[in-house]
Amino acid sequence: MLKRGLLYLFCFLFVSGISQIKKRTFAQRELGFFGGGSYYIGDINPRGHFKASHPALGIFFRYAKSYRYAFRFGFNYGQISGNDATSSEPDQIERNLNFKSQLYELNATAEFNFVEYRIGHDRYKFTMFVFAGVAGFYFNSQANINGTEVSLRDNLTEGKAYPKFQLSIPFGVGLKWNIGEKCGLGIEWGPRRTFTDNLDDIKGSYPNSIATEGGGSVTNQSLNNSATPGDMRGNPSSRDWYFYYGVTLNIKLPDPKSFCPGRGRRARTH
Repeated sequence: MLKRGLLYLFCFLFVSGISQIKKRTFAQRELGFFGGGSYYIGDINPRGHFKASHPALGIFFRYAKSYRYAFRFGFNYGQISGNDATSSEPDQIERNLNFKSQLYELNATAEFNFVEYRIGHDRYKFTMFVFAGVAGFYFNSQANINGTEVSLRDNLTEGKAYPKFQLSIPFGVGLKWNIGEKCGLGIEWGPRRTFTDNLDDIKGSYPNSIATEGGGSVTNQSLNNSATPGDMRGNPSSRDWYFYYGVTLNIKLPDPKSFCPGRGRRARTH
């Protein structure tokens, strides 16, 4: 409920902010780099924000059309993981599941600045902003079973295979400020609302080991000796979330219009 409320709040702020944009526009292109962390919220980690974080990296292109809004296209790499053995809940300790997965994400988002902002401008040099958009990501959850890394999807531990490519809704909040004529720094926190409950490979009940060609044996014998086919493994009515947070470095790119056509030299400006 809290995560859904955050999504609705950010959508409201973003849409209401867009409606107040001034008509004053310009075109500025930026190359950006992201460094920080990634983590997940789901059946193994239902509430612990920033718990089990892993290093994350990214690169993006930002196209600013005014002092108030910009469009961003990027690629992020991170990792998520969870382990019932680290939980304080007796049911999770007894379930004794674990997973980890690398994340590869392509995203397209729109940003809205609460106050006017532009890299290299002496007056508009700091702002808080919100963003929202769409993303596609790839994951492949694995578990450490008796010292061996096992692909959970390939062992059909949920009874059937599920797509490794999924869609998500990225949104979030951040701050950005100038550090010179050509560069800007930022910090941001970005939840990703997914449409799958399989990031941790925990969704419904333990599968039938015969029907899943050995999937049940991996689940029952290696991860939870007391489980039997049909017992609940997780909450099938919820969806998993993943998060990126960290610092960005933005570099303003030269304006193509500042070069003379066919000469490759910078035109004289006034």
